[in-house]
Amino acid sequence: MTAPMQVGYHDVLRVWQEADAIPEIEHAWLFDHLMPIGGDPDGPAYEGWTLLSALAAQTRRLRLGLLVTSNRFRPPAMLAKIATTVDIVSGGRLDFGIGAGSRPGHPLARREYEAHGLPFHDFAHSVERLSEACTAIRRLWTENEPFDFDGAHVRLTGAFGSPKPVQRPHPPILIGGRSSATLRVVAEHADLWNIPGGDIDGVVRRSALLDRYCAEIGRDPASITRSIHLPVSYDRPQATREAIAESVAAGFEHVVLGLPAPYPAGVARWVVDELVTTPA
Repeated sequence: MTAPMQVGYHDVLRVWQEADAIPEIEHAWLFDHLMPIGGDPDGPAYEGWTLLSALAAQTRRLRLGLLVTSNRFRPPAMLAKIATTVDIVSGGRLDFGIGAGSRPGHPLARREYEAHGLPFHDFAHSVERLSEACTAIRRLWTENEPFDFDGAHVRLTGAFGSPKPVQRPHPPILIGGRSSATLRVVAEHADLWNIPGGDIDGVVRRSALLDRYCAEIGRDPASITRSIHLPVSYDRPQATREAIAESVAAGFEHVVLGLPAPYPAGVARWVVDELVTTPA
């Protein structure tokens, strides 16, 4: 994962093209913030889906996505159209990452809403809207006739998606988050679930709660791939290797490694040599 803030476009492109040539790296990710959430608050931050489309056009193998799209930023039908476009540009390599959006307690994340004229409702509202958005987006990707959608938060009239994504029935849906309310949405809608690492015991408890929510609705918990985001330390690769091994042992086999900027030359090869193929 290369967070597209405090870096240049060509820095990110270089890392992704390096990774695209290395089979051990299976996927690459951006985040979805409109202003920096770390470092210089007035520094550069790129819009995630636009950048993802550019990177999709200049890579050939990597699966790719946003970890995760803020459902607060874009109307669901528009987001479905954007994601379809990226899936087509990439030749069917999109993993559709989405989440409820930043919590109000993160001031650097909160300010981007006011700065861009976007409403910021409470968390209960955003989780309810996330569930409706996932339903509407899936229908836009799969249904062959226009439809109306009359949710509490999402309302569409004559909705229809054309063209359809390359991937059928639709791109895999990854939902990120750890709250109990979000995990209920994961149980209903997600193919993959992502959670930040750092507290493996807490992560395992959240995974067990997801298992319970799946059982309540009659879904096989094993049908949801467990994904974890782990920060990388260039100076302490052993600590990152240990975190990877711990996560995989806990059932999180989809591992996203967050690379801090600036990115060293050859960083993708370094990731494989130091973190993937070297034992913990």
